[in-house]
Amino acid sequence: MQVLLQPTSSAAEPTRFVEIVFPEQANHYGTLFGGAALSLMGKAAFVAATRRARRAVVMAASDRVQFHEPVRVGELVELTAHVERIGRSSMTVVVEVVAETLVTGSRRVAMRGSFEMVAVDAAGRPTPIDVPAPDEIERNLSS
Repeated sequence: MQVLLQPTSSAAEPTRFVEIVFPEQANHYGTLFGGAALSLMGKAAFVAATRRARRAVVMAASDRVQFHEPVRVGELVELTAHVERIGRSSMTVVVEVVAETLVTGSRRVAMRGSFEMVAVDAAGRPTPIDVPAPDEIERNLSS
């Protein structure tokens, strides 16, 4: 049985996903390695930007990535990404990472960063992003 769902309202809804931190993602301190964390954040930014643009996107820059708290092996990370700014062909995507200790339910903001994503055509050149009309944004927010 196939159930078809409506596409996500990408302009208004944040992208969310959850991962558990395994030993192969850890540094010698037993906490999430910074490179692995940046990879997860980049993936979240990519998905949020692609959903918004409905075009191929690439990362042009990461900016203001802050590591507030270490995340230990076995903890959960919940990534939330939302498009904060839309330009002609670029978008600023903010990603927040919340760490959760599964057995206690304790949660804390572990990381936060900003990523510049650029919509590109088949040749890899920047291409314009369609900006929804104000009434379309209102419809998406109210549904």
